[in-house]
Amino acid sequence: MIVPPVGGLAGELSGAAAEGLTQGAAAEGLTQGAGATGATGVAPLTAGEPTGAATPNFGTALTEAITSLESSQRSSDAASQALATGTVADPQAAVTTVEDAALTMQLAAQIRSKATEAVQTIFQTQV
Repeated sequence: MIVPPVGGLAGELSGAAAEGLTQGAAAEGLTQGAGATGATGVAPLTAGEPTGAATPNFGTALTEAITSLESSQRSSDAASQALATGTVADPQAAVTTVEDAALTMQLAAQIRSKATEAVQTIFQTQV
């Protein structure tokens, strides 16, 4: 099975994920409080921090990944429904969209499984 690198997958879906994140987060009450973060969900730099690099935020990255996964599933649903009803103009693009969403879901499931195994291993480690 050929799986695209995570960075490449995020690059392809970043536009839809960013749009879905800002709209979906506001709708579900997931926005950061008191204006502490910008529209991207990353805290702005302060005077003491270097200006060249932003502080990575695991929560933001996880939220964006889940939003990207949801977006790909929605587009897959729409493409498969259009394919089933015969209203799709390009069947090959619809099948590709469905397969990309399936691979994305498989990747997310594998990452979840590996993270769960890692946590269980950490908890079983004797100090």
